[in-house]
Amino acid sequence: MKRTLLGATIALAALTAAGGAEAKGCIKGAIVGGIAGHYAGHHGLVGAAAGCAIGRHRANARARQMDQQQMGPQARPVSAQ
Repeated sequence: MKRTLLGATIALAALTAAGGAEAKGCIKGAIVGGIAGHYAGHHGLVGAAAGCAIGRHRANARARQMDQQQMGPQARPVSAQ
């Protein structure tokens, strides 16, 4: 019980200390990864860290894709022409 409470306290402190722009995709990924890691051999913290990294990667990729769509077809890189 103490380990669970300590883990939840640390996770809450980390979430409140993280900036809003930096945490985009991380929180959702950490929740999903933590749950999956817990059920896959009690590795919730490892799963949360991996989920956070994957969530941030996907959020950044989605943001890049949205930026490219907003710029239009003229803004393609020289290598793509």
